[in-house]
Amino acid sequence: MKFTAAQEFVAELIGTMVLILFGCGVVAMVVLFASTDPVIPGQIVNGGYTNITLGWGFAVLMGILISGGISGAHLNPAVTLALAVTKRFPWSKVAHYVAGQMIGAFLGAAIVFAVYYAKWIQFDPGLESTTGVFSTFPAIAGSFWPGMVDQIVGTALLVALILAIGDKLNNPVAASWGPLAVAFVVMAIGMSFGAMHGYAINPARDLAPRLFALVAGFKNTGFENGVWIVPVIGPLIGGVVGALIYDALLGRALTRADESARQLTDQQGVDPEFNLKR
Repeated sequence: MKFTAAQEFVAELIGTMVLILFGCGVVAMVVLFASTDPVIPGQIVNGGYTNITLGWGFAVLMGILISGGISGAHLNPAVTLALAVTKRFPWSKVAHYVAGQMIGAFLGAAIVFAVYYAKWIQFDPGLESTTGVFSTFPAIAGSFWPGMVDQIVGTALLVALILAIGDKLNNPVAASWGPLAVAFVVMAIGMSFGAMHGYAINPARDLAPRLFALVAGFKNTGFENGVWIVPVIGPLIGGVVGALIYDALLGRALTRADESARQLTDQQGVDPEFNLKR
């Protein structure tokens, strides 16, 4: 099936919006709600970081399921760029894919804020301490490189594993379980590398909701001190690095092995079953 650029744009917009609705939604649940009698922090009542990692994983799954049939569900400029750099995706489509992702993430953040508005104003009336519901911040304040390294490594893992899951030579039945596997990848990255800079691993997921927070009047958005740069530049670099590493160390080896197997089975008198068993 062939889809128009407009259809692909809308699919990426909706898929990324769904990603943010579930992702930022679970963070809002954890941050904004607490028990008052007795007094228990919301992070304990509502599952804390465990819920956040699970919620973001399921958010990715839902985004893939709703948009994958039309656009392939990139939902992430780092993924789109990595696929284009490695010639898996045409450069001519990059602009409308990224535009859809950014607009979808902005709208998703706006809807989350609208849903939780009454509680939000009660919890943080000055909008001074809850920008983190939308975007990521460093564990080590005022330090650039720890977060940058974290984002490069995390996104390299994400993209390399996406390629490994989707590679039919590596996983012949990936189509049936690929979306769930990618969701597990995001959960695993959050559980293993989430604390240094919030595991954005997606420029649209971080920048567009941060822009919404700025427009909505939130304080301490990260634009005033350059925090926003790390979860934008780091994932773009990391995604390309992950794709290149996968191709260099695994993808090309699988392709060469497949080509060799095809040459053998094309020879007259060669039994394909015999070659497969070898």
